[in-house]
Amino acid sequence: MAQLSRAIGIHLIISTQRPTRNIITGTIKANFNACIAFSVPSQIDSRIILDVEGAETLKGKGDMLFYDHGEVTHLQCAFVDTQEVECVTEFIGEQRGYLQAFQLPEYISESDLRTKNFDLNEKDPLFEDAARLIVQNQIGSTSLLQRTMKLGYNRSGRLMDQLEAAGIVGPDQGSKVRDVLIKTESDLNQHLMNLN
Repeated sequence: MAQLSRAIGIHLIISTQRPTRNIITGTIKANFNACIAFSVPSQIDSRIILDVEGAETLKGKGDMLFYDHGEVTHLQCAFVDTQEVECVTEFIGEQRGYLQAFQLPEYISESDLRTKNFDLNEKDPLFEDAARLIVQNQIGSTSLLQRTMKLGYNRSGRLMDQLEAAGIVGPDQGSKVRDVLIKTESDLNQHLMNLN
């Protein structure tokens, strides 16, 4: 895993509380160009992690050695004790959550905006057939247009955008089908007459 992640440019961080030769293998060490050691009980543990002694003399509480390309640097990292972690998690746990899943707005490209503001004189020749199919089934689905009318994804997507702009279906809801705003065929006929 370390070799694959390095080969494709993924930054991988691993940690262990047991610095032994069967856990920190030569392959792992060869694929990680930097290592950090906190306080360890013996020189052997320090050598396994850093290839040098010194980590056994660290004081704890964030005192550490940083090893990068053969150079060892003594640093003090931020130390967060168990009590602080518990306080933070309790604070987060007391926060009021959303009653429903919070939906992020979808990205709409400029080309999508152009298709949504379409000219009714330039509507697809299958526009009215698609409108009737959607209203009859009461399902605002692009895949329904694809399957029933034997259309490709792009054309059925454009048709669905035109139906939305014409007020026949509601806006895109991600993976859910669109709401059908017109309920009966007679309402649809009246609506289509008003559009023309």
